[in-house]
Amino acid sequence: MNQLKLGIPKGSLQDATIDLFARAGWRITLSSRSYVPSIDDPEIECLMVRAQEMARYVETGALDAGITGHDWVMETEANVQELAELVYAKQRLARVRWVLAVPENSPIHEPDDLAGKVIATEVVRTTEKYLVRHGVNGARVEFSWGATEVKVPRLADAIVEVTETGSSLRANRLRIVDTVLESATVFIMNREAAASAWKREKAENLILMLQGAIDATNKVGLMLNVRREHLDAVLDVLPALKNPTISTLSDPEWVAVNTIIEEAVVRQILPKLKAARAQGIVEYPLNKIVL
Repeated sequence: MNQLKLGIPKGSLQDATIDLFARAGWRITLSSRSYVPSIDDPEIECLMVRAQEMARYVETGALDAGITGHDWVMETEANVQELAELVYAKQRLARVRWVLAVPENSPIHEPDDLAGKVIATEVVRTTEKYLVRHGVNGARVEFSWGATEVKVPRLADAIVEVTETGSSLRANRLRIVDTVLESATVFIMNREAAASAWKREKAENLILMLQGAIDATNKVGLMLNVRREHLDAVLDVLPALKNPTISTLSDPEWVAVNTIIEEAVVRQILPKLKAARAQGIVEYPLNKIVL
């Protein structure tokens, strides 16, 4: 039987990834000490791998495909194929940034001020390329094994660290000077595996369902009935991905309206829909939206 060897990121993305797979239709089960999770699809074999190492194992063919950050593909300079961008992170559906940060009272205000300084980071190659782009000479980039925020100012003059919201940097009284790299989670594939028709189709079908689950996050469906004479008033209230679906009911004087909206706006527009003479309003959850 054909199988796709798939790397699941271990670490900060682990829980978000397993939850995403569940919403896409695959149940991944992982014991606390195992790096080989089970998945309810005999055509997929999973292995837990740190996101920092994922691209290297996919490049060598130890894995057919994997989920990691675009930042780690760039950092490792792995020769892999990025099939899709899956915009989700540890805390929210968003891209992350690797930023150059310094203490609030630091004299460093722009890249040129880094000359002769020490920079601590996990992404050494990415940082060195950033310095070259900005023509900075004499700066020393040191690898950081973690807890990078606490290394300034005693152990380093600046850091390059990943952030989603900037809250951790602010908590450590750090100021962002510049964005070094913007990144998102990506689905990568070994180039030889991508040339296999079966593995490529399996990967693309998986991506379709994962993207559908991402697109459905924080959205709900809304159904309602309304008299034709009040339809325009209802449509003026409704936002939508595209035009709402409108269907004629058994009574030709009435129509059904079906649409998709952000869950956060339901509490604002539902009273307005009622005021516009909508009836039988039903809100329902969504697992996937395939556009």
